[in-house]
Amino acid sequence: MSNGRFGVHGGQYIPETLMNAVIELEEAYNKFKDDPQFKAELKDLLDNYANRPSLLYYAERMTKDLGGAKIYLKREDLNHTGAHKINNALGQALLAKKMGKTRLIAETGAGQHGVATATVAALLNMECHVYMGVEDMERQALNVYRMRLMGTEVHGVSSGTGTLKDAVSECMREWTNRIEDTHYLLGSCMGPHPFPEIVRDFQSVIGNEIIDQCMEAEGRYPDYVLACVGGGSNAIGTFYPFIEHEDTKLIGCEAAGRGIDTFETAATINTGSLGIFHGMKSYFCQDEFGQIAPVYSISAGLDYPGIGPEHAWLHDIGRAQYVPVTDEEAVCAFEYLSRTEGIIPAIESAHAVAHAMKIAPTLSKDQIMVITLSGRGDKDCVAMARYRGEDINE
Repeated sequence: MSNGRFGVHGGQYIPETLMNAVIELEEAYNKFKDDPQFKAELKDLLDNYANRPSLLYYAERMTKDLGGAKIYLKREDLNHTGAHKINNALGQALLAKKMGKTRLIAETGAGQHGVATATVAALLNMECHVYMGVEDMERQALNVYRMRLMGTEVHGVSSGTGTLKDAVSECMREWTNRIEDTHYLLGSCMGPHPFPEIVRDFQSVIGNEIIDQCMEAEGRYPDYVLACVGGGSNAIGTFYPFIEHEDTKLIGCEAAGRGIDTFETAATINTGSLGIFHGMKSYFCQDEFGQIAPVYSISAGLDYPGIGPEHAWLHDIGRAQYVPVTDEEAVCAFEYLSRTEGIIPAIESAHAVAHAMKIAPTLSKDQIMVITLSGRGDKDCVAMARYRGEDINE
């Protein structure tokens, strides 16, 4: 990456009113990212508050049942708040504190980033406002309650499709109004530079731990690493430490919704084209007029019409492969992992489990596959039951 670019992707396509804010953020990040005291404070929070390192768990029953590659699960679902989102939230909130900010704003889709932001705001005594599409608020009512319980104000966004992209747009607007005391704690590896780099670096703890843990368990790097991709923060955190190690295949699993041959999909790499949105150049789902298309996925966290610029670049150079996974495949994987290993994955993570179920049997028994389980599935049980035609009380 040079000057905020990953190949042609990335950049800072933002209004002039936000330029000072992103310049201030970049300067602060460059100052603190290698600062020993900052790193020590963050490590202490990750280890003693967020419960890191997360486990690398050998999924023995799943491995035997599928009859191919040896499967490990990187258990980000065991982090405090139940997902990988806490890694980035702690890093950015600590950085905001160092910058003298007293107020955090954030967007959220599945609610996990909102919960993580609300959590660190409570921990660090900061005011917090989270923007969430009204459609997602309905799908993720439990997470809305959790955020409000911790003192965060949750704002419903009804514009557009009332989902994640609209929450991001609202956050950008709000940041323009309150730059002096507010940090926009962006939850994915997207947006204007330096956000994709910052989020990637804070999430790289996932991939770095996988390397250490896999070396300890198997004495070598894994052959395949899989992660679900919306904007792509858990995936870029997983992939980044492996990029130079070309023997490890990297596979991002996109939300195909009802299929990439329909309009009800959110598989950006598979159906999108080059465009500019939310401050960055990348691939986006667009209509024939170049307008951002409405997207759909059963997963609120993957229901985004774009992908982070570093993922777009990894696709361009052929370093990572991005595959579509339908709602039906993801729900089947959600149920499969629950029955086989007693682990209920987030429906986002289930997209990666679904593709692993497809390819593991085609691989040899001496090959190693790691799936990043980006979060736990408590929040999705009501929606999954509804998908299967069962109404359960929350």
